[in-house]
Amino acid sequence: MEKIEVLGATVDFFKEIKDGLTTYQFDTSMCGPPDPMVNAMAGLQLLDENSQLVMINHKSPGGLFPKVEEDFDFLEEDTGDGKIKIIFTKKVNALNSTDFTQNSCHG
Repeated sequence: MEKIEVLGATVDFFKEIKDGLTTYQFDTSMCGPPDPMVNAMAGLQLLDENSQLVMINHKSPGGLFPKVEEDFDFLEEDTGDGKIKIIFTKKVNALNSTDFTQNSCHG
Protein backbone atom coordinates (compact mmCIF):
# COMPACT_ATOMS: atom_id res chain seq x y z
CA MET A 1 0.00 0.00 0.00
CA GLU A 2 1.19 3.48 -0.79
CA LYS A 3 0.75 6.44 1.53
CA ILE A 4 -1.42 9.21 0.06
CA GLU A 5 -2.42 12.73 1.04
CA VAL A 6 -6.10 13.19 1.88
CA LEU A 7 -7.46 16.70 2.36
CA GLY A 8 -8.62 17.22 5.95
CA ALA A 9 -7.20 13.94 7.28
CA THR A 10 -5.49 13.84 10.68
CA VAL A 11 -4.01 10.33 10.27
CA ASP A 12 -2.12 8.59 7.47
CA PHE A 13 -4.12 7.20 4.56
CA PHE A 14 -2.99 4.39 2.30
CA LYS A 15 -4.11 3.30 -1.16
CA GLU A 16 -3.90 -0.02 -2.95
CA ILE A 17 -5.30 -1.06 -6.34
CA LYS A 18 -5.95 -4.77 -6.82
CA ASP A 19 -8.05 -6.44 -9.54
CA GLY A 20 -9.61 -3.11 -10.53
CA LEU A 21 -10.70 -2.27 -6.97
CA THR A 22 -9.11 0.70 -5.23
CA THR A 23 -8.88 0.34 -1.46
CA TYR A 24 -8.25 3.33 0.77
CA GLN A 25 -7.39 2.61 4.39
CA PHE A 26 -6.80 4.52 7.62
CA ASP A 27 -6.46 3.61 11.29
CA THR A 28 -8.00 5.73 14.05
CA SER A 29 -7.92 2.98 16.68
CA MET A 30 -5.53 4.99 18.83
CA CYS A 31 -7.39 8.29 18.38
CA GLY A 32 -10.17 9.91 20.33
CA PRO A 33 -13.06 12.03 19.04
CA PRO A 34 -13.38 13.75 16.67
CA ASP A 35 -10.57 12.04 14.68
CA PRO A 36 -12.49 8.90 13.63
CA MET A 37 -15.40 10.94 12.25
CA VAL A 38 -13.13 13.58 10.66
CA ASN A 39 -11.05 10.97 8.84
CA ALA A 40 -14.02 8.85 7.79
CA MET A 41 -15.69 11.88 6.21
CA ALA A 42 -12.44 12.80 4.45
CA GLY A 43 -11.97 9.26 3.17
CA LEU A 44 -15.54 8.73 2.03
CA GLN A 45 -15.17 11.64 -0.39
CA LEU A 46 -12.61 9.55 -2.32
CA LEU A 47 -15.03 6.75 -3.12
CA ASP A 48 -16.63 5.85 -6.42
CA GLU A 49 -18.18 2.62 -7.71
CA ASN A 50 -14.73 0.98 -8.07
CA SER A 51 -13.38 1.69 -4.61
CA GLN A 52 -13.82 0.99 -0.93
CA LEU A 53 -12.72 2.63 2.31
CA VAL A 54 -11.38 0.55 5.19
CA MET A 55 -11.50 2.16 8.63
CA ILE A 56 -9.79 0.55 11.62
CA ASN A 57 -11.19 1.90 14.87
CA HIS A 58 -11.31 1.03 18.56
CA LYS A 59 -15.12 0.71 18.48
CA SER A 60 -18.05 0.87 16.12
CA PRO A 61 -18.51 4.50 14.97
CA GLY A 62 -22.25 4.50 15.63
CA GLY A 63 -22.58 8.27 15.25
CA LEU A 64 -21.12 8.11 11.76
CA PHE A 65 -23.52 5.62 10.19
CA PRO A 66 -26.70 7.77 10.22
CA LYS A 67 -24.76 10.61 8.57
CA VAL A 68 -23.62 8.49 5.61
CA GLU A 69 -26.12 5.62 5.22
CA GLU A 70 -28.04 7.23 2.34
CA ASP A 71 -24.95 7.16 0.09
CA PHE A 72 -22.75 4.41 1.51
CA ASP A 73 -23.04 0.77 2.55
CA PHE A 74 -20.86 -0.46 5.39
CA LEU A 75 -19.83 -3.79 6.84
CA GLU A 76 -18.30 -4.21 10.28
CA GLU A 77 -15.83 -6.94 11.18
CA ASP A 78 -14.14 -7.74 14.48
CA THR A 79 -10.39 -7.84 13.86
CA GLY A 80 -9.80 -10.21 16.79
CA ASP A 81 -7.45 -7.82 18.55
CA GLY A 82 -10.05 -5.57 20.14
CA LYS A 83 -10.47 -3.35 17.11
CA ILE A 84 -13.26 -2.98 14.56
CA LYS A 85 -12.76 -2.87 10.79
CA ILE A 86 -15.46 -1.06 8.83
CA ILE A 87 -15.55 -1.39 5.05
CA PHE A 88 -17.46 1.37 3.27
CA THR A 89 -18.63 1.24 -0.34
CA LYS A 90 -20.60 3.82 -2.30
CA LYS A 91 -24.14 2.79 -3.15
CA VAL A 92 -24.85 2.29 -6.85
CA ASN A 93 -27.72 4.78 -6.87
CA ALA A 94 -26.24 7.14 -4.29
CA LEU A 95 -28.02 10.47 -4.07
CA ASN A 96 -24.79 12.20 -3.01
CA SER A 97 -26.69 13.78 -0.14
CA THR A 98 -24.01 13.26 2.51
CA ASP A 99 -22.94 16.50 4.17
CA PHE A 100 -19.20 15.96 4.59
CA THR A 101 -18.91 19.05 6.79
CA GLN A 102 -20.80 17.13 9.51
CA ASN A 103 -17.64 15.55 10.87
CA SER A 104 -18.17 15.70 14.62
CA CYS A 105 -20.11 13.23 16.70
CA HIS A 106 -21.92 15.66 19.05
CA GLY A 107 -22.12 13.16 21.84
